[in-house]
Amino acid sequence: MIVHLIDGTYELFRHFYGLNRAKNGKVPRYGAVAGVLNTVLSMIADGATHVGVATDHVIESFRNRLWGGYKTGAGVEPALLAQFWPLEDSLRAMGVAVWAMVELEADDALASAAAIASRDPRVEKVCIWTPDKDLSQSVRGDRIVQVDRRSNAVRNAAGVRSKFGVEPELMPDYLALVGDAADGYPGIKGIGAKGAATLLTRYGKIEDFPPEVLGEQRPLALLFKELATLKTDAALFDRVDELQWRGPAADLDAVCERFGISGISHRAAKAAKLI
Repeated sequence: MIVHLIDGTYELFRHFYGLNRAKNGKVPRYGAVAGVLNTVLSMIADGATHVGVATDHVIESFRNRLWGGYKTGAGVEPALLAQFWPLEDSLRAMGVAVWAMVELEADDALASAAAIASRDPRVEKVCIWTPDKDLSQSVRGDRIVQVDRRSNAVRNAAGVRSKFGVEPELMPDYLALVGDAADGYPGIKGIGAKGAATLLTRYGKIEDFPPEVLGEQRPLALLFKELATLKTDAALFDRVDELQWRGPAADLDAVCERFGISGISHRAAKAAKLI
């Protein structure tokens, strides 16, 4: 079987801003939710059998206590923030496994789900649907891969090495050194992408760097590495079978009606006939 893990936060952002550009801001209140639901249903119609979606129910996590500049929901449009819980409710009604994260982030859920699924010998491949470079650390050979929907590119371990110059396991170290503007930490002054890749290739993880390489910036680098390292031990599910899509729940019609979303129930029912 192939397990598909979807970054619901990214998908909601993608559909929200895509719709606003296409419709010049004149979109239904829950238009982005409808977009994500249709995307997931399209995957199911194309043969996806085991699916899980992770969302940032609250756009903060334990990392905000570690670094004051870490990302929050500040600056995110209220109309977008207001669509998170309707998305989660709608996905559940559609019969899809949903992990709405509060203390951890959606990225942690995806990394944890990939780790759990990969331990099942029946799983041939785990596809993590997000362009977020944080998730590159979860890639393993050709078995756990990252899929970028924008370019339809599939990134395996060789792809991570080609793009960043380091092994997937060293991506937290790489991000610690170069920083991640999207997550709100700057990296180590004077070290760029090429320099980071060179150092990590030569010495391995930051903890193994000779003291003189980072000097007084070493504690900061280790803090940024902690921010960049995704949790893989979130207890999301026990068995991969829990991710198998078995059709919509009985309340899907009512949920879609509540949010003014049309067409989903019909598509879900049609997809259910194929399983």
